[in-house]
Amino acid sequence: MAENVYEGMFILDSNRFGRDAEAVSGQVARIIEEAGGTVLVSRLWEERRLAYPIKGHRKGTYWLSYFRLEGPKLAWIERQCQLSDSMLRFLFLKVDPRIVDALVAHALAGPTAKAEPEEVAAARPSDPVDVGEADETETEAADVR
Repeated sequence: MAENVYEGMFILDSNRFGRDAEAVSGQVARIIEEAGGTVLVSRLWEERRLAYPIKGHRKGTYWLSYFRLEGPKLAWIERQCQLSDSMLRFLFLKVDPRIVDALVAHALAGPTAKAEPEEVAAARPSDPVDVGEADETETEAADVR
């Protein structure tokens, strides 16, 4: 069966996340990997006040993940998220294969991104940019004026 790439947005319990961020955020990756999926990127999105209370909570920590998984196994992940006390809400979106690389690279640019080393290397541009050439062109243009 073909694997799809999914974007998962999780609203985590801010109190639990504040006490043990590694355990709460690691639960997301653990659930995905137990289902046979591969986490491409998993990172903190933001912590913010909720528009309305969810399970008595007024603040939530948003956690973004991109992962590769076979479609039928997504229902098992949804059930595990429903059973978790640390997850207030979650949403999964199937990502169009044409934009997977761009979304993963953008998520890797975040300061709190966690990814596998080979995926980090694949997301980086291979050709370095020579800044010296741009400086010389600007200097020549300034001299002409």
